Amino acid sequence: MNKLKIINQEELKDWAKEVFKKNSFNMVDVSSKKETFRRALASGKIYVGKEVFDLIKNKKMPKGDPITLAEVSAVLGVKKTSELIPLCHPLPIDHTATKIIMNEADNSLEVFCVVSAVAKTGVEMEAIMGVNAALITIYDLSKIVNQHLKIDNIKLLIKEGGKSGLWTNPDGLPEFLKNIF
Repeated sequence: MNKLKIINQEELKDWAKEVFKKNSFNMVDVSSKKETFRRALASGKIYVGKEVFDLIKNKKMPKGDPITLAEVSAVLGVKKTSELIPLCHPLPIDHTATKIIMNEADNSLEVFCVVSAVAKTGVEMEAIMGVNAALITIYDLSKIVNQHLKIDNIKLLIKEGGKSGLWTNPDGLPEFLKNIF
C-alpha cells in the first residue's frame, strides 16, 4: 500500500482528456437524437460458376441448400452487427428480410437484405452485414465443389429515415426497384 499514488483533481481531468479527447475511436453520441423510422437495403453478389449454379438450382449441393441457409445467416448477421463492428450502436431491429436471386447468365447469386428499426441511428451497417453473412455462407457451402468463387459489388442501395431522409445509390438501382423509389 506504500506505493499508491494520490491523484489530485487536476491530474484526473488530464487523464480523462488523454483517454477520451485524444482517442481516435469514438462511438457517435446519439443520446440527444429522437428515434425515427429507419430502413436500409443493401446488396451483393457471388459468382459460383456453372457447376455450382446448376447444383444449387437442382437442390443437389453436397452440404445442403445454400440459399435457405444463407437467408438464415443473413438474419444472424443483422442481429450481431454491433458485436462485430466496434463502434456500431446496438439497435432494436424491428424487421429484416433477405431475397436471393439466381442469375443464370453469369452463374451468380445476388443477395438483397432489408432492415428496419425505430432508432436514433441508421440500419445501413446491419443491412450490409446481412448481405455479407449470406454471401459468406453461400461461399462456405459452395467451396467444396468449386474453390474459384468471387464475392463482389457489396453496397448500400437505399437508406431512409433520420434528418437526411431518403438516399439512393448514385450508381442506380436494380430494375425491379426503380418503380418503387
